[in-house]
Amino acid sequence: MLLAGHVAPAAAQYAAGPTITLEAASDERRRGLSWSDGDPVLRGSVSVPVAPGLSLDGAATTLWGSDRHGGADAVLDLGGTYARQLGGLRLTAEGRYHIFPGAADSGDGWGYGEMGAIAGFSLGPASLDLGARYAPRQSGIGGDNLYLSSSAAVGIPGTPLTVSGHVGRSSGGTRDPLRAARLRPAGDYWDHGVALDWYRGRWSAGLRYADTDIDAPDSAHAGATLIARVGLTL
Repeated sequence: MLLAGHVAPAAAQYAAGPTITLEAASDERRRGLSWSDGDPVLRGSVSVPVAPGLSLDGAATTLWGSDRHGGADAVLDLGGTYARQLGGLRLTAEGRYHIFPGAADSGDGWGYGEMGAIAGFSLGPASLDLGARYAPRQSGIGGDNLYLSSSAAVGIPGTPLTVSGHVGRSSGGTRDPLRAARLRPAGDYWDHGVALDWYRGRWSAGLRYADTDIDAPDSAHAGATLIARVGLTL
């Protein structure tokens, strides 16, 4: 999500053509919560520019029978992103729908949609992003969900390394406590993390530390962890 705000000027994005990324990671953790029950995952994503600043995006990630998402074997993230560069200010709007193949059929589905906006600022090799993402009230998540975040990144001069960090707050209303626990297992909570990433040509790798303020016994798959990843961009 941090990198989603680091967009190039719209015309350059459009000229770049489709981008495909393949990745392996030791865990699929979003907003401090493990979606893969702590198991390693494989991920493939594609971004296709369709107009200056506008792209259609899709990603598929293995979940291996995730308890958090009704036994789903995978999650598909489908949507679009619109980005504008105004001097040193980056503005991004996005919409996503999350589909969970293999999830138990309860009659009303496990999928849900959300929308978001990011404002980013750059100063030399450093950047700061402020984001808000909102999922309106849906049966799949037992209510609604708001995620506010701030993140920062800096490239280490003379190296292929980038250091980044973030802090986020998840909140929302609850109508079905069991479904709401998918995104907020103990009610409203904070998450935070830091990462070190290496980029060399089409290859990348990284280590990320992630944690939340969720206390035991609700901390299953929400406690402190170190995640490793390696990726290839085509």
